[in-house]
Amino acid sequence: MQIKIKNANVLNPNGKNFKGDVYIDGKIISEMKENISIEAEYEIDASNKLVIPGMVNMHTHVAMSNMRGLLDDLKFDAFLNRGFTLDSKRTDDEIYWGAKLGILEMLSNGITAFLDLYYSEDVIAIAAEEMGIRGFLGWAIVNKEITTQKGDPIKNAENFIKNFRDHELVTPLPAPHGVYSTNREDLLAAKDLAERYDVPMTMHLSENKKEVYDLVKKEKKRPVEYLEDIGIISEKFIGAHGVYLTLSEIKTLGKYGATIVNNPLSNMKLGNGNFSPILEMLQYGVNITLGTDSATSSNHLDLIETGRIASYLQKNYREEPTALPALDIFKFMTINPYKVLKKNIGIIEEGYLADLAIINKGINMEPSDGHEIESLIYSGSGRNVEYTIVNGKILYERGRFPAVNVEEVINQNLKIHNHYKSLINS
Repeated sequence: MQIKIKNANVLNPNGKNFKGDVYIDGKIISEMKENISIEAEYEIDASNKLVIPGMVNMHTHVAMSNMRGLLDDLKFDAFLNRGFTLDSKRTDDEIYWGAKLGILEMLSNGITAFLDLYYSEDVIAIAAEEMGIRGFLGWAIVNKEITTQKGDPIKNAENFIKNFRDHELVTPLPAPHGVYSTNREDLLAAKDLAERYDVPMTMHLSENKKEVYDLVKKEKKRPVEYLEDIGIISEKFIGAHGVYLTLSEIKTLGKYGATIVNNPLSNMKLGNGNFSPILEMLQYGVNITLGTDSATSSNHLDLIETGRIASYLQKNYREEPTALPALDIFKFMTINPYKVLKKNIGIIEEGYLADLAIINKGINMEPSDGHEIESLIYSGSGRNVEYTIVNGKILYERGRFPAVNVEEVINQNLKIHNHYKSLINS
């Protein structure tokens, strides 16, 4: 399929902005110039709109979208326990429909790719493939004694990687759950998988005080120190949260060029306390990205709002309004993820894969001339997204999903949600 985006105002995180026409031929951005005369099968007039690289949600549990509202206002231990209890009773069908619901929400918010951490990622991979979104799917690895998975989590993860390693849209990878739920042996096995199959590895990292101090008591080391000691920290390491980090740990992460995913909304809602030391991490070379976490912990999958809150937290906590400007947030959600995910995406230029979003500026973002990125981050939201294109295909268009029966997805998830409520109340 050929798509021509006319009168595009392209915003790129590398500063190479562009005004003119963008021509997509198949999966690739093939031409960008002031006036393209070639006709296309589909044309979009982007006058008074913004064209941006597709956003990447770098930490979520997408299949939990049908559990939204069921874990609200609980203490963190109770939140985890109820989540694990429901997880132990979930079927593949429930995971499949939950993933589809979450993917619909992300597409409507201009998110073209996501990094997931869950079990049954083979089921989520099928949902991602059917919906057309780009998925970097981390198979959860936890101690065999506490897992709710059938079989050995390490073997499950390797089988998943083998089965999907050559997939066009799905990149499979190992995902140890955290230092409190994955033992040393399984952490090393996950590292071995990442190295043998040349993929990244993601895990929860220093999300709350208890996680940190329980490990200090057990290992006499903080999480980053412990993980470095056993060889886990590398340029392929993606740590979700990174709230309770010392300067020494930050320097270690920077030394290896590791990636941290800031999840400000879920951290606040779950009462993790403190805030992620983003400015120090930037100073010492850590690659920073953004995540929404699941719909049970942040309750929505809107990365623009997540980015705005990330910026405001730093400004307020440090009493410095220049901290973490809008351009940094824009990089976190577009180009920075592909430093570790290693795909030819993240900017809109000729030869790059066509993953992008078109933003209708609307009343809430005007006037914006000359400060479009600031307007997007500080005034916009996912509701301003008008088109979402992944791999050269239009997956979301002005409130519609051309290839998806939305009513079926919603109805299936309503049934599942009501079933979960009955389980909680029983």
